[in-house]
Amino acid sequence: MTRPVKAMILAAGRGERMRPLTDHTPKPLLEVHRKPLMQWPMEALAAGGFTEVVVNTAWLGDQIETRFGSRHGQSAIRYSHEGRDFGGALETAGGIVRALPALGDMFWVVAGDVFAPDFAFTQQSVDRFVAGGLLAHLWLVPNPAHNPNGDFGISSAALALADGVGDGDVKYTFSTIGLYRAALFSAPDCEIPPGNAAGQKAPLAPLLRAAMRQGRIGAELYEGRWTDVGTPQRLTALNEERPA
Repeated sequence: MTRPVKAMILAAGRGERMRPLTDHTPKPLLEVHRKPLMQWPMEALAAGGFTEVVVNTAWLGDQIETRFGSRHGQSAIRYSHEGRDFGGALETAGGIVRALPALGDMFWVVAGDVFAPDFAFTQQSVDRFVAGGLLAHLWLVPNPAHNPNGDFGISSAALALADGVGDGDVKYTFSTIGLYRAALFSAPDCEIPPGNAAGQKAPLAPLLRAAMRQGRIGAELYEGRWTDVGTPQRLTALNEERPA
């Protein structure tokens, strides 16, 4: 690649399980060790040289733009305001398709409400992804207590396995971190027109599973620190830990 790819930080969710904390604060702005949750992946991306970021918003999204503006540290930020444009979040695939014009042919995606301070976003990962020709590459993690059955498997050929498909019985949890080609979100794999002008809602998992069954999604296991900050209790536990 002649220049680093862009990244999308998913920040549009309502955070129902985090109520009442999210009644007045969007979940990605809740703090872990005195930083908003979404600032952790933003800074990790910048450390790897990925400084062009698209953030999608919905619930209380104006607070996110007010907090970070168009630049934060090394990062240049653009916003896809799903709440402002359509009255609510478009779900993950719908939101990605909406942001595609600002993302380019391939890009990182990470949720703004996961804490993975050890994960390294590297150009080497991008180069390997480019050379491999797959539609996406996902990082999976050992299953946390709240998701004991996992989401996807990993084959001996480092391909992601959908439920009941392939040569692996062990499933892991999707970290939300991945590299993607825009082609995954275009016809014939995705029926939403580019740019999603109509604001169609669509989840990501069915799109991924369909491509996995065709052997077009790669995967690897990440075993560093990772928390899906999905409840007030998990947030409290993280803040009670001593920062590394």
